[in-house]
Amino acid sequence: MDAHGLAELLAQVQAGTVSPESAAQRIQSLPLQAVGAFAQLDGERALRAGASEVIFGERKTPEQVGQLVARLVQLGQAVLVTRIAPEAAARALESAPHGEHDPISRTFSAPAPGAERPARGKVAVVCAGTTDIPVAEEACRAAAFVGAEVLRVYDVGVSGLHRLLRRAEELRGCDAVVVCAGMEGALPSVVAGLLPRPVLAVPTSVGYGASFGGLAALLTMLNSCAANVSVVNIDNGFSAGYTAALIARQSASGRSPE
Repeated sequence: MDAHGLAELLAQVQAGTVSPESAAQRIQSLPLQAVGAFAQLDGERALRAGASEVIFGERKTPEQVGQLVARLVQLGQAVLVTRIAPEAAARALESAPHGEHDPISRTFSAPAPGAERPARGKVAVVCAGTTDIPVAEEACRAAAFVGAEVLRVYDVGVSGLHRLLRRAEELRGCDAVVVCAGMEGALPSVVAGLLPRPVLAVPTSVGYGASFGGLAALLTMLNSCAANVSVVNIDNGFSAGYTAALIARQSASGRSPE
């Protein structure tokens, strides 16, 4: 349950379709959710932070992932699992049949049942090359989960700068931009120099030996001369997409009422 869901619940109490006792029971059941002996879900995360808790799927067993997804569905919350293995995705789909596994981004996502809401704010996700797409898609999934509209602009690296310039006008229509790049990691600085928007830079582990698994791109981005660039960890499309969506939604709220 997020703030929108809470408002709906209170409206139902006011209309008499839900009793105050039933509403109180639902709210009281939110705080810490013990799942087996291995996890405690933050059931109030959606109310407090605007999006429910995200499950990091790596190193969790398929059974653990399935149980965590089932509890989120039971709470009526949206689901996002990152870095999920195919076996765990199958269990997640059993717990949330309305969900979707995307093997490219290695994510599983499912909307809150009966709570489809219009996207607010617009996030552009830009990547330098086709091999950066898995990280970029993780950013897209995270941004959509938070509730922003997503524009994909792929394969526009600095080795062919004309490809990026052709999309510059579209990018200016977005509220925040995620830029994923490996190799020398120069693309975020170029994008930031073209736009009056916050740029979330994601170094990827794409490149030859001297790229050191993304460290070269990370250092380039940390040393960007563009003032509107902030940097997340190597291959961390999730954090970049999530943060960009929060920025975009806040920007949209300033333009028109929720």
